[in-house]
Amino acid sequence: MSTILIADDEARIRRLVSDFLKRDGHTILEAADGKAALELIENRRPTLDLAILDVMMPGMDGFEVLREIREQENGEKHLPVMLLTARAEDADQVRGLEGGADDYVTKPFSPIVLAARVRTLLKREGRAASPFEIIGLLSVNELRREVLVEDQPVDLTPKEYELLIYFKNNRSIALSRESILNAVWGYDYFGDLRTVDTHVKKLRAKLGCCGSMIETVRGYGYRFEG
Repeated sequence: MSTILIADDEARIRRLVSDFLKRDGHTILEAADGKAALELIENRRPTLDLAILDVMMPGMDGFEVLREIREQENGEKHLPVMLLTARAEDADQVRGLEGGADDYVTKPFSPIVLAARVRTLLKREGRAASPFEIIGLLSVNELRREVLVEDQPVDLTPKEYELLIYFKNNRSIALSRESILNAVWGYDYFGDLRTVDTHVKKLRAKLGCCGSMIETVRGYGYRFEG
């Protein structure tokens, strides 16, 4: 798949994002600050497909790293850059996008949404295969956010869709309710685990004959068998 750099001074965030992107088959490089990120980019640019930069890093922040990346390109192949930040102000987003960022994600974020945005960005830049998949009677097009069962569209809420994508991308793996909650609702969500059961029940109903692909793992969680 693709080689992706994750630069964030919080090891927990790097590990979280890395785990999800590795499940999509990506190779991950990590940096704990802006200077280390820039050094990796300079050394690995020909094989690097995407850089995910936290804005608030010590020493050299994400905006500075982004500026250096764009200044050093000088006709070289464009390196897609996604910015991560805990600051949601419009001015920061405008600064990042006008500075050459290709996408901008505000913390806290759902890891599964971040992974989907990575796939979309890589596809847009011609660095990934089409995220269209057929599983029996179920068809999923992640670029268009379309779900079909027996060629008929299924109307899912955003959380139901994210839940389905998480199951699909972790096929045949027993997933605990805690891991599902963290992945789909975000690592800062403090809701009841019954939220997962409620959404799984609704998702199964909407998927009709394909709902049986979501199997219950008694006393633990769920497993998607497609």
